[in-house]
Amino acid sequence: MPTSSTNIIEVKNLKKSYHDGLEATVALAGVSFEVRKGEFLAIMGPSGSGKSTLLHLLGLLDTPTSGSYHFDGKNIVNFSGNELANLRNQKLGFVFQSFNLLARTSVLENVKLPLVYSDVPEHTWNALATKAIESVGLGHRMNHDQSELSGGERQRVAIARALVTDPEVIFADEPTGNLDSKSGKNIMSILQQLNIKEGKTVILITHETSTADHAERIIRLIDGTIESDTKVKNRLSADDEYVK
Repeated sequence: MPTSSTNIIEVKNLKKSYHDGLEATVALAGVSFEVRKGEFLAIMGPSGSGKSTLLHLLGLLDTPTSGSYHFDGKNIVNFSGNELANLRNQKLGFVFQSFNLLARTSVLENVKLPLVYSDVPEHTWNALATKAIESVGLGHRMNHDQSELSGGERQRVAIARALVTDPEVIFADEPTGNLDSKSGKNIMSILQQLNIKEGKTVILITHETSTADHAERIIRLIDGTIESDTKVKNRLSADDEYVK
């Protein structure tokens, strides 16, 4: 059945197992949920709960063992590797805890990287990367090597890189995990504004309740299943104030 026009993601009975010889490890035991377009969703769970596996499946970085996954109306389970790569490059952006920036490379060149794998004309790359960098407040650091930046600045570069292709969904995997509290709040402010002001769908992976409370909704995983799926009644802004 096609996904609802109000949903960007619908998964049903999604399962993932890993096999090592005769042994099978179940990472996801069958999860079902929807994500609305423009929603800010946090996925929580202890180590081994399946949240990283779920991120990889939702982000088209891995394929499920069984179940269905509709992205923007398309059932992607039977997509080829090239089709998945194209969809991932065009529609998704990723922000990781470890930044994953290129060493000995400027901020501008780091942010331009996703465009290399896109159909975007090369003559527009500098302008698009500049716009993304300025949107996270780093225009003055554009030509600096990433090694010259603080942790918070590096994560902002990672967000700019995720934004440069104008994705529909941003996946943020423990984006504040390596940052001090002030830098972490700055990063959550940027993600929240992308969601509220620009309508980006944000899917946040975190083990911190204080970080998850910036989302509209929290799914909690345990042992590869959904333990709870709840709306955040008192959503926090990045300034630790409540927002509607």
